[in-house]
Amino acid sequence: MAVRNRLLLAGCLLIALQGCGGGGSSSNRAPAPQPPGPAPVTTAQMNEASLLASQASFGMTYDAIESMARDGREQWLDQQFALPITRHTPVVNNLVTRRSAGEFSEFEEDIEFLIYFRRFSWWHNTVTAADVLRQRVAFALSEIFVVSDNVDALIINPYALTNYYDMLLEHSFGNYRDLLRDVALHPSMGIYLSHVNNRKADPANNTFPDENFAREVMQLFSIGLFELNEDGSMKLDGAGDPIPTYGNDEIREFAKVFTGLSYGGLGAEFGKPEPVFQTPMIMFDEYHEPGEKLLLNGVVVPAGQTGNQDFEDAIDNLFNHPNVGPFIGRLLIQRLVTSNPSPAYVQRVTDAFNGVDSGVRGDMQAVIRAILVDPEAIAPPAPDTGGKLREPVVRFVSMIRQFNATSSNGEFYNTGFFVQQLLRQHPGSSPSVFNFYLPDHTPAGELADAGLRAPEFQITTSTTIANMTNLVDFAVNADFVMDAPDPPFGTVTLDFSEYEAVAGDVDELLDRLNIVLLFGELSDETRSAVRGVLVDIDDLAFRTRTAVYLILVSPDYAVRV
Repeated sequence: MAVRNRLLLAGCLLIALQGCGGGGSSSNRAPAPQPPGPAPVTTAQMNEASLLASQASFGMTYDAIESMARDGREQWLDQQFALPITRHTPVVNNLVTRRSAGEFSEFEEDIEFLIYFRRFSWWHNTVTAADVLRQRVAFALSEIFVVSDNVDALIINPYALTNYYDMLLEHSFGNYRDLLRDVALHPSMGIYLSHVNNRKADPANNTFPDENFAREVMQLFSIGLFELNEDGSMKLDGAGDPIPTYGNDEIREFAKVFTGLSYGGLGAEFGKPEPVFQTPMIMFDEYHEPGEKLLLNGVVVPAGQTGNQDFEDAIDNLFNHPNVGPFIGRLLIQRLVTSNPSPAYVQRVTDAFNGVDSGVRGDMQAVIRAILVDPEAIAPPAPDTGGKLREPVVRFVSMIRQFNATSSNGEFYNTGFFVQQLLRQHPGSSPSVFNFYLPDHTPAGELADAGLRAPEFQITTSTTIANMTNLVDFAVNADFVMDAPDPPFGTVTLDFSEYEAVAGDVDELLDRLNIVLLFGELSDETRSAVRGVLVDIDDLAFRTRTAVYLILVSPDYAVRV
């Protein structure tokens, strides 16, 4: 009887939600079958997901990688495309409001304090945002459509580059034509490349339209210097020489198009000296160069149009140039996947840009998907041609995201100046419109001899390599992750507890780190060297941090080959 009572009690606990009688038949009812749990993912699936995380985000935790592995590449991309935008301006709004309320009074004499807000917003959102693919693509776009806070008017106003970056976020999954149009109309770009308040010619006073933006919108933002085949290779003339896409005549004609633009917003007037950054520039026809303009490939903008009509025609002329697909496609492949994509890879991405399957030209979602689902993005790098050096900021931010960064008050603020000083890179702080490095850069030596591009090596020196090692050491071993003052801001630390939990087994620890950091590509030599250090460390917390540090500063992590 005692045994029967215990069984009845156990049954009651299992079916309590259905009710249970002391002696009724329901007491003998078997527990309701439970739905099966998710199928375990394989190591190969985990490594493929981790590789995608390295290309399409600023890094993910083990759990996030496992979730991605279950969903699969295509489903994860669909989910990311559907997420709402995590904009940066609300973070700046919050900080400005708090400052106006006197919260940061102890910093009022720090004339640089206000310029931190734009940087605070970038670090906070990049570390915490759920729309990780959009944030990574916007960062890539910021290195193509470059503006920089090395211009006084852009660094002193926290909304200048914040609003510009939000515009890049807005168009990351939109259409390239809209992106190009809004880049051209953004006040930050107007200041940076000097076409804001650009006036029509006044021959009597020997003044003519500024040509700066007209040149760079072709060279850097759309078509490049030379005509391209759809696979990114150069077209050659009968003498075997590259064919220029434009010359000085085209620059002068486009410069005429971009006259008459000035700040919008309340009380808009041409030549208004006070920048307005949260409203696109608008056209003032009386300051716009009249007459026809001869653009690319013989396209004529007729006389008698409004300035806005001239502007839209010029954007169409650039957008429809056959170079745009291979030119922009290769730049995005370089930023996300590999420095030396094959011609076949570029061709497939060009097809996506040209709307071969969708019928929509310039669809950024189609382009991004083509880049990230391509066989060359998934497979190991091709011998002697594949691979990529991780750029410094991506390495540092990825570390923060991968190791469960926590904040004492929920704010992940960093001025970034320490990072910039050590690594020669910070988002929105390029030394010129040509970004921190050129897409065709290659260091002298074996890479140059092999004809390979390695853009990120342009800011890689013995000094920056040592500085990256020190920066990782500060974060991993000294808990110095972000440099915003505490108080009033929070202290950010990394959390290694899930790795400490398995650190009793050195091989299990290395296996887990190999997935998260290196998508299974930790070399036998590096693994053996790191393992040899770890087995002599008994303290599991110290063992874990040492393992993380040694892998993060290893050549295996720095360069995918």
